[in-house]
Amino acid sequence: MKDQKNIIIETALDLSRKTKSHGVFLFMNTEKVCHWFLRSKLVGSEDIVLVVPSTLKLRKADLRKTGVRLIRSWSGNQTRFSQIKYAFFHGVLQGLIKPDSKIVCVLGPWGKSHLDTVTIHDLSLSWSEDFPFDPRSIMARSTFDTVMAMVDISLDIGALGREGKSVGTMLVIGDTENVLKSSHQAVFNPFKGYPKKERLITLPEVVESIKELATLDGAIVISGDGVVEAAGRHIDAVSVVTKQLRGLGSRHRVAAGITRRTDAVAVVVSESTGRVTIFDKGRIVSSLEPVISRRLV
Repeated sequence: MKDQKNIIIETALDLSRKTKSHGVFLFMNTEKVCHWFLRSKLVGSEDIVLVVPSTLKLRKADLRKTGVRLIRSWSGNQTRFSQIKYAFFHGVLQGLIKPDSKIVCVLGPWGKSHLDTVTIHDLSLSWSEDFPFDPRSIMARSTFDTVMAMVDISLDIGALGREGKSVGTMLVIGDTENVLKSSHQAVFNPFKGYPKKERLITLPEVVESIKELATLDGAIVISGDGVVEAAGRHIDAVSVVTKQLRGLGSRHRVAAGITRRTDAVAVVVSESTGRVTIFDKGRIVSSLEPVISRRLV
């Protein structure tokens, strides 16, 4: 009798062929199940893209030998829809799929080795208002790498908060000159006076500083090439009120306003839910939902 994982993956591959999809995203959360897959006969399928947490340790030799295409996802727990959307972002970023591809996804519970869900998503069709996903505009930007790095940091903030407490914040990426013209310091800028090389978001200490400073009032401003320009910045842009923003707070409406006034992208973390919302050109292009499991309050 075939293993359930084999049956589900073979069913997904068959579904992909019958629906003329562009491949199968296979989400695997543990080393055990990844090693099982890399030893299986399924590994030879060119239609499969393996999606694993960024912290999962896989031998580079095994990946080269099998030729498996790989997406490394945010290492924290997200809802299943959020995992899928995040993988789509990186799939486009890595050139594995296009913004209008149709993809079959196979996944299971977070942190478990079994698979129990098969879904199919056509990126060219609109998603529901509860799960918006229309990121084509930001995918075409030269700042896309920086935006995704800020999304990772925002997911950490949304899931964990800071020192056990919920945190809400806004990160504004790109078009720095106009963003700074449309804002002012609410508090002293902690990044002022530091050389550019010491403000790069690729530095672990800068990432930790962003998470710590997210507790300040105001936005954190990051250049398109990944340099933190300011924290504690009050955005002067007029807040936007639309049907899409109904039920959201002032931070989200201001994010819509600054991305409408400038060519920046804004990422907002909700203090109440931890949800991460991405804004471009005055509208929500995607939201991601980390599972809040380790906050104290």
